[in-house]
Amino acid sequence: MADILRDGDTCWRTARADALAFLIDGAEYFAAVKAAMLKARRSIWILAWVFDPLTRLEPDRVERSGDPATADRLGLLLRRLAALHPGLDVRILAWDMPFPLNASQAFAPQRAAAEFIGSRVKFRLDNSLPNSACHHQKMVVIDGRLAFVSGGDLAVDRWDTCDHADGDRHRRLPNLRSYRPRHDVAVMVEGPVVQNCARLFADRWGRSEGDRLDAPPPDVSTDSPWPANLIPDLTGRKVALVRTRPAWKEQSEIIEGLKLHLAAIASARRCIYLENQYLAAPTIVEALSRRLAEPDGPEVVAVGPSASPSFFDRMTMDSARMAAISTLTRADTHGRFHAYCARTPDGAPIIVHSKVTIIDDRFLRIGSANLNNRSGGLDTELDLALEAEPGEAGQATRAAITGFRDGLVAHFLGRTFIDTQAAIAAAGSLGAAIDALDGATRRLRPVEIHPLGPLETFIRAWALGDPTAPSDAWRPWVRRRRLRAQLSLIPPPEPSPPPPQSAAGGRTPPATADRRATRSRAR
Repeated sequence: MADILRDGDTCWRTARADALAFLIDGAEYFAAVKAAMLKARRSIWILAWVFDPLTRLEPDRVERSGDPATADRLGLLLRRLAALHPGLDVRILAWDMPFPLNASQAFAPQRAAAEFIGSRVKFRLDNSLPNSACHHQKMVVIDGRLAFVSGGDLAVDRWDTCDHADGDRHRRLPNLRSYRPRHDVAVMVEGPVVQNCARLFADRWGRSEGDRLDAPPPDVSTDSPWPANLIPDLTGRKVALVRTRPAWKEQSEIIEGLKLHLAAIASARRCIYLENQYLAAPTIVEALSRRLAEPDGPEVVAVGPSASPSFFDRMTMDSARMAAISTLTRADTHGRFHAYCARTPDGAPIIVHSKVTIIDDRFLRIGSANLNNRSGGLDTELDLALEAEPGEAGQATRAAITGFRDGLVAHFLGRTFIDTQAAIAAAGSLGAAIDALDGATRRLRPVEIHPLGPLETFIRAWALGDPTAPSDAWRPWVRRRRLRAQLSLIPPPEPSPPPPQSAAGGRTPPATADRRATRSRAR
């Protein structure tokens, strides 16, 4: 079976991760980021789409967030750490977003700039892309030794627990108004791969204003910034960084992310599991449709939000997503496509903002890239990907990938990990197990397909609001030609037979299940 991850093609670079942990939802991610920051002694480097200094990191644990002794607001914490440790280099690079988006984020970038005036923290807004594109990479690098790659931002409305409880009083904005439940996923790594993360940050920082920043070698003489209460899900595995970058000025185009999506879909044998804010890119939809048309092709399970939170996205992305689901449903002549939207215990919609792709028990990808045109060639994106080795060498990785997927499904359904894995084994497929477990409550509700209106049809036909590159940002007729040309990137499915054990029925060793249960209790 051919490798999915290929340096310089479907990914940037592969390198060893001495330790790796999956972080489900904001409560786990934010707590891990805070614990690592408190251990930092050399550097804290942050890449962000949006950065808000008023972000609470542990609102469920810290009552006096504005007290320097118990600092829990992100801006105060970073200022305090920089002051206490003069050798600590704290840098934040966020996107210099246009006014309408800036207003929708309550002018968080300007608030951050004001927060750090007179402090040792270096805050910068990056406008090194064309007006049509955005910097969408989300990454935190600690001491050059530990890195987080995420689909979510360090912002005031991103924290939530895996329970997604209705009326959780900790989901509060700074003005004390509540915000909707949200689901995100991150991955934390330690080891040589972090040096590649640091190089990416240094390159972005230099391009933003032209000053050089070198990524320092890790100092292994100090204690590791890995949070003490987090047990790794995997150790000693090779992982890859995957980028998207538009062609602009002297920059060449990088479309590793799109190529990796297509290669992963082509490699699937039993199950393609997708969590994504948007399922809209026609090229990816075509690749999935071809697999669904095969008599013995893989099952496709897609989880997303019921609707986008902003008006602009509802008009552009939601119409494209509905058209995509309709297309995939028509292609599903063998009954293997399942599209769900996530709900709270009381039936309120959850904003599914995660970007996760899992192929069988072999491949996993987590990061910032959506399944839309923008993420394939217009915006900057960053994902981390993991591929299991064949045979006995990849057994632990395959078990961890399957366990992570089943844990995601269990958390959506409000079921235990053990019950979810048992149901998947009994049903023989992930979609059938979800339908059997969900019963009448429907925490994962099938997407209700409705016909598009005339305006939605027009927006979807020309992919308005969703360019593929700067060259077609204001020329939708060029966009349609580029989308047709992208079809040549879709590889044929791999002819190799499936391994003897189904990923749907694969069991995570008790140690992996215990690690996740222990971590959940620690929260």
